[in-house]
Amino acid sequence: MTIEVEVTIKLKHGVADPEGENTKKALGLLGFKNVRSVKSMKTFRIAIEPEKESGEEEKVKEEVEEMCRKLLANPVIHDYEISVVKW
Repeated sequence: MTIEVEVTIKLKHGVADPEGENTKKALGLLGFKNVRSVKSMKTFRIAIEPEKESGEEEKVKEEVEEMCRKLLANPVIHDYEISVVKW
């Protein structure tokens, strides 16, 4: 059984978001004057084959948490959310 997990990574509050700001400016230049803010974020969808049957969802979330700490997110500037999206 494969479990799909979605990880959304966002900049922490107060961290500059040049990609979001540039996108907002570009939208304004294209005539979308009512856009007040744009925040950039990344989403990863990871499919994992759990090793054991019991407590598999929690173990997968723990594994993905470790992936975030080691590679996917920079804990100094990023917050992230992990959610199971498909069993």
